[in-house]
Amino acid sequence: MYVVLGANGRAGGETARALIESGNPVRVVLRRPEQAGKWTKLGADVAIGSIEDVPSLAAALRDAAGAFLLSPPPASGDPYSRAREVGHALAEAVRQAGLPKVVALSSIGAQHDRGTGVIATLNSLEKHLEGAAPATIFLRPGYFVETWGEMAPAVIAGGVLPTFLEPLQKIPMVSTIDVGRAAARLLKDEFSGKRIVELRGPQDWSANDVAAAFSRVLDRTVEIAFVPSEIRASLLAQEGVPPEVATALLGMYDGIASGRVEHEQGTEQRRGSVSLAEAVERIVRRMESE
Repeated sequence: MYVVLGANGRAGGETARALIESGNPVRVVLRRPEQAGKWTKLGADVAIGSIEDVPSLAAALRDAAGAFLLSPPPASGDPYSRAREVGHALAEAVRQAGLPKVVALSSIGAQHDRGTGVIATLNSLEKHLEGAAPATIFLRPGYFVETWGEMAPAVIAGGVLPTFLEPLQKIPMVSTIDVGRAAARLLKDEFSGKRIVELRGPQDWSANDVAAAFSRVLDRTVEIAFVPSEIRASLLAQEGVPPEVATALLGMYDGIASGRVEHEQGTEQRRGSVSLAEAVERIVRRMESE
């Protein structure tokens, strides 16, 4: 049995599906019972718990062969303080459960404890989880291609792709399909100690490449609308993003632009197989079906 946190999110959901599709028994940990239906239909066991409740989480992890762990994206408050709380809770639950193996979702650039904005919260997560289980892998993917789905309404409605990323800067990106597949494979690996695995797509891509992929999928021109740094905070405020969270998010984009969010020398490097066009087409199809 493998346990998956965050199954209703992007990476956790893909990990759970990849494990189920390969015939492995899976238990997903959900916050609310009403979320269980789709997972029980897929054959997964369901445990109700939360990261804040160490005893319930430890109970969900008990007797598992391994678990996919993650820290939810910050929604309010101080992201860095929250990351320390989550890291401590996850590590304590792993120890209480006697869990033998962990694959923890991190990010390229998580080797730095500052200068990378919200990615630095994952540096904290790694430090808390290191040594909590006999075998730990920190899976560090690049920028999720599916994050562009947040911009899909603007693309479909007006043919414009807003972005905080420098249009020509190629960066590590990867589809969450590849993240889930990689996490599922790593959970089944035999290993001990700590490993760091960095994951990119088949090649690195730029915002311009993403716009071109949307153009091909939609069969019409899609133009980049680069958002200058001086107005980003006000745009996030208009979207209702709390100031502390906005500062952390903007710090990530500054870290990407400066090249600080890059691979760590000496780590294991892997590339996925899902193309940019394939990932973008899935984003568009989902938008059109809603």
